[in-house]
Amino acid sequence: MAEIVTRAPATPPWFSGVTLLRFAIVLFVLAAWEILADSGLFYRGVVPPLPAIGAALAKLLATGDFYWHMGVTAREIAIGLVLGGVCGLVAGLVIGGNRFIAQAFEPYLYYLSPTPKIVFFPVMIMWFGVGGGSKIAMGAVSCFFPIALSVAAGMRQINPILIRVGTSFRANPWQMATKIYLPAMRHPIVNGLRLGLGVALIGTLLAETKLSNQGLGFLVIQAYNSFNMPLLYAILVVLFVLAIGVNAVVARFARLDDIKRT
Repeated sequence: MAEIVTRAPATPPWFSGVTLLRFAIVLFVLAAWEILADSGLFYRGVVPPLPAIGAALAKLLATGDFYWHMGVTAREIAIGLVLGGVCGLVAGLVIGGNRFIAQAFEPYLYYLSPTPKIVFFPVMIMWFGVGGGSKIAMGAVSCFFPIALSVAAGMRQINPILIRVGTSFRANPWQMATKIYLPAMRHPIVNGLRLGLGVALIGTLLAETKLSNQGLGFLVIQAYNSFNMPLLYAILVVLFVLAIGVNAVVARFARLDDIKRT
């Protein structure tokens, strides 16, 4: 009589060991924060208790002005990311596809990439004014370098056979870029986009904290100047969640593209 073998149901991904470890880390951080808030080691109000931050977060999300300021920042980041991303993509394709140009210009990208982009903000103000243009320019400059360097590195990793196939079919530069280069470099492009998104967010918010009367950066510096620490941390929590969410969406689209191609 054949023995019936029963298999245990597969463990849902949300109960995996990695997920449990992530939850444990979050709980540990929250517990450590609450202990520091009650310890009296810091000046009163600098580390507010979690209930105070939660109340400030709920009040923040219930106000319409917050979403208007968030829309201003999102628009500046999006436009800056598009402008800087397109320029970085073109620069990466040119530098990665031509050894002479790479030897001439790529060192400048490596030298300027780690430079704090906030030092260019006074120049952006003179060029684009004190409005949203200077914040968009800061976001574009910030994301240009990681995207350009990532695309240039990805160009060098393309299988030479693919390039020879395009050349044998006498593909023009536009066809080579759209049919050969970009599909073969989707991972470097996505990685560069994720890095560029992070630095564009940082650059735009820094510019808003320096000189602006709108945007999330303006709300952050306004809460700091009024010493409203619960509100300050509530805004930072929102920024943290939004950054994680956008990054996860980009990574998800990249995984879906890989599944379609397999």
